[in-house]
Amino acid sequence: MRKHLLEYDDVMNKQRESIYTLRREVLEGKIHLSEEEVVDTRAYLLALAEDLLDEQVERFAGKQVDVEEWDIEALNREVNRIFDVEPAQLDALNLDDMNADDIGDALWSAIKANYEAKEKLVGSDLLRRVERDIMLQIVDQQWKDHLYSLDHLKEGIGLRGYGQRDPLVEYKRESFDLFTDMKQRVEEEMVRYVNHLRPVMSEEAPAAPVGVRHRARGRARRDGRGVRTAGSRARAHGRRRCDQDRSARGAEGRTQRSVPLRQREEVQEMSRSGRVS
Repeated sequence: MRKHLLEYDDVMNKQRESIYTLRREVLEGKIHLSEEEVVDTRAYLLALAEDLLDEQVERFAGKQVDVEEWDIEALNREVNRIFDVEPAQLDALNLDDMNADDIGDALWSAIKANYEAKEKLVGSDLLRRVERDIMLQIVDQQWKDHLYSLDHLKEGIGLRGYGQRDPLVEYKRESFDLFTDMKQRVEEEMVRYVNHLRPVMSEEAPAAPVGVRHRARGRARRDGRGVRTAGSRARAHGRRRCDQDRSARGAEGRTQRSVPLRQREEVQEMSRSGRVS
């Protein structure tokens, strides 16, 4: 029993190594399409998208399918679901009048054009970071789900022995099938999420003119909220009264200073006469 458990774990470890390798490559931005070919996330996603499109075209309008059995409507639905190509855009392609090769080329041109328009809108660097985050989240979530599936498989695999079948062989076969299905889900979800991504560009509010900002600051100084209180109105009234008093005194002084010189001499002479008497 102990030997079988170790062999079960060996199967899981090999799958873990494969998925962790993919995760590390996504983080580094250098993903192996094959042993010789290494690409970035953009080229990797486009390669996955092209493969997925070929599968859908082959499924609904392939060369091995009789033309009378082509289902262009179903193909359009799948293209919309996976690649987020709008129905109006698909209708404008007139796929009913094309052969299988032309259908694939027309759809791929529309898919790639949408992707490149999105890349131009947000910028290559930002889109690469978003793609990386999306891909990592999908890999992590699908791997967790796969581990749960393996646990359930391991719990009941021993019963296969009653049917004269080797439980370890059955486990390896079925776990491989589960792992293959998981990898396909990972690839499709990566393509689907990135193509359904809708960037939202926020516009900054324009700065207020200088005069408006000065008036706003002046209003804000009145009492910290921009609203005159009773106290502030009383202080302003007091300041105005003081200004009026000073103006009145200044006017009196100006009146006295405006008296002619001869009259001032007469006033001074009368004052001296009074003091002498």
